[in-house]
Amino acid sequence: MTMAHAGDRASLPDTTSSPAHVSPRIVVAGAVGSVVEYFDFGVYGYVATILATQFFGKGDPTSALLNTLAAFAVAFVLRPLGGILFSHFGDRYGRKNTLGMTVLLMSAASGLIGILPTYAAIGVGASALLVLARCLQGLAAGGELGGAIAFVAEHSPAAKRGLLCSTTQTGALGGVLLASLAVALLNQVLSHEQMNSWGWRIPFLIAIPIGVIGLWIRTRLSEARSFQALAESDHVESAPVLELLRSYRVPLLQSIGLSILLFSAYYITYVYVNIHLQRVVGVSASLAFWSTTLTLSISVLFMPAFGALSDRIGRKPMFIAGSLAALVLAVPCFTLMNAGGATAVCMQMVLGLIESALMGVAFSTLAELYPTRVRYTGIALGFNVGGVVTGGSAPFFCTWLVSATGSSIAPAYFLGATAIITLFSALTLKETAGSVLRA
Repeated sequence: MTMAHAGDRASLPDTTSSPAHVSPRIVVAGAVGSVVEYFDFGVYGYVATILATQFFGKGDPTSALLNTLAAFAVAFVLRPLGGILFSHFGDRYGRKNTLGMTVLLMSAASGLIGILPTYAAIGVGASALLVLARCLQGLAAGGELGGAIAFVAEHSPAAKRGLLCSTTQTGALGGVLLASLAVALLNQVLSHEQMNSWGWRIPFLIAIPIGVIGLWIRTRLSEARSFQALAESDHVESAPVLELLRSYRVPLLQSIGLSILLFSAYYITYVYVNIHLQRVVGVSASLAFWSTTLTLSISVLFMPAFGALSDRIGRKPMFIAGSLAALVLAVPCFTLMNAGGATAVCMQMVLGLIESALMGVAFSTLAELYPTRVRYTGIALGFNVGGVVTGGSAPFFCTWLVSATGSSIAPAYFLGATAIITLFSALTLKETAGSVLRA
């Protein structure tokens, strides 16, 4: 394989036409890995208070929870490395088989958490094994979403790319929704003692058969015509990440900036707020879980609509509107959340709709920033660097901010700060809705 440089574009294969339609199997294949990934991540967040007692010492409960959330954040540190590793193979040898590897690794790592011995059994070794499993999850997650986005985008008609790419993130929200449902149902069926003793292991073990199904679906697909043409003409990059850093630094910076709020809003709304409602507002665990489940359900329903809307009015207006909404509504939402009950549920739903709008437009936007030969790498690296900055750290910093300041609305300032960064990034975008993907 030879390396195609930015100046060699005239010699690249003609991929200016976009597919006339997309097979439903493509949409399912793009979403299934996200279901597995975010099911696993969601379960970890939803049973974080239990994991704190199972894998860390019996000291200060807040300290144990922070340690658990720190282990949650570790996976995000490794996401860029996983993105570089898997995208290298994805941009060189194809998206399909690489995506099979990511879903297999993710489900295996989650199954490992489900069988780990606890702190009471082996002491600090249990903490270390939990962190190791989270590291494996981080590597897999880093390579998953970028490839899934590239795969679906390259199979999608230009006029429907926003709608179809949003289904990948719909799978992600669907995964978190399944996680929330699983934990909520376990809390209903099992006693508090049973849930803390062994019930928390069940959702982690469920990830194994889901992953096997995902692997089977993905290995039965074919590459997009644009990637096939690139490979047949011998223009595949031998070092995609080097070409990305050399020729596509501006799109990479834009991807990082756009991803800052995506991750912040996601993990505040669907993971941290669940903890906040229980520990700060004082609602029951059952109400907190069902509130999150309802929020996720509404977000899943609306996300394709937001993706389709971006096909009509453009990516840039959607990103600007979503960023402004997060900036303006963060403080009112957390202030009113303190009332508890139905008001708290409604405020979480408002945050969920903001996040749904942002994610509905995000993936088509990221795919359109890069040419085929570095698309997987560009999406994976930009998206995952944003995840390192505000993804795994969001629940940790929000918990710490409330503890350090004594203010129940402190997380709103974290959310608002990330909204400003993404707003400025969105303002630098050129409109790409309806455009033909570059080779």
